[in-house]
Amino acid sequence: MKTQKVYDQLTKLPFGKFLFSKAICFTAPYFASIKPEVKELGAGKCVIAIKKRRRVTNHLNTVHAIAMCNMAELAGGMMTDVSIPKGARWIPAGMEVKYKKKAKTDLTAISDGSNIDWSQEGTIRVPVSVIDTNGDEVFSAEIDMNVKHG
Repeated sequence: MKTQKVYDQLTKLPFGKFLFSKAICFTAPYFASIKPEVKELGAGKCVIAIKKRRRVTNHLNTVHAIAMCNMAELAGGMMTDVSIPKGARWIPAGMEVKYKKKAKTDLTAISDGSNIDWSQEGTIRVPVSVIDTNGDEVFSAEIDMNVKHG
């Protein structure tokens, strides 16, 4: 819940979401490669956006697969982090992905865990959908989160 508290405090400030997004990348530097912007964070939901720019594109000038995997892991992980009971821990154990369409625009990853029973322990499947600026789903992921209580 520490993540949620920091998010809530920072987003009250001017440029708070920007500052929070930078702090996440400082804490987990690998995510800095996609320059994510945390748009929304709360129990059961996380929304992450990235801009299509040269650094995240491939030879086809579309957003590359690993950038979308990175987005999915960040959105799913942050949503899990703020949704599990106090004192619980989590770690990703696997991810199944589907590339549905060429990603030609800026992207938004949405992890919706509102239907997940967060009181359970063990492997929890966390869904993530990545959509383009036209609202089309270009990528989806199911992330297995290993959750331990206490």
